[in-house]
Amino acid sequence: MAEEPSAKRHRVDLHGKETLEIVCTSEPDKVDEMMSRLWRKAGGKIHKIIGVGVHYTREDEPPQMAAVLQLCVDELFLVYHIAAATKWPKRPNELLQHETLFTFAGFSIESDKERLKLSGMEINPNKFIDIQRKWRVPYTGKEYDSLTDVAASVIHPFTKA
Repeated sequence: MAEEPSAKRHRVDLHGKETLEIVCTSEPDKVDEMMSRLWRKAGGKIHKIIGVGVHYTREDEPPQMAAVLQLCVDELFLVYHIAAATKWPKRPNELLQHETLFTFAGFSIESDKERLKLSGMEINPNKFIDIQRKWRVPYTGKEYDSLTDVAASVIHPFTKA
């Protein structure tokens, strides 16, 4: 595993109305801190959706595992560089396995589930939905729409991918 970089924090202004906070790290303490913040933001009385993205190690270097896990609640994002971590954080599985407060949403998630499991993490399968299977872009006639198709239709229905 690679040497751990320090955590990097980014603030991204969206059209002067909202600011996204993005933390990129492989440091276990920073991951645990961000998991606590995501938990506080997502927890409480209202059921929340947590956005999930997973990137993998190289296909030509088996076994292919999760290299990066991205989690998002509202305007708070964690980009966890699993492949660069030298120690495991304590909090991820607690959040990822929770039974009632959260639903996790990703796009084309079957490989994500497999790669996360190989990397020692697993999202509660009863709470992990695949946007690609739940959402259809009207009038495309495709069996499954691409992420670009879905994003374009949600952002602006008249956008053509």
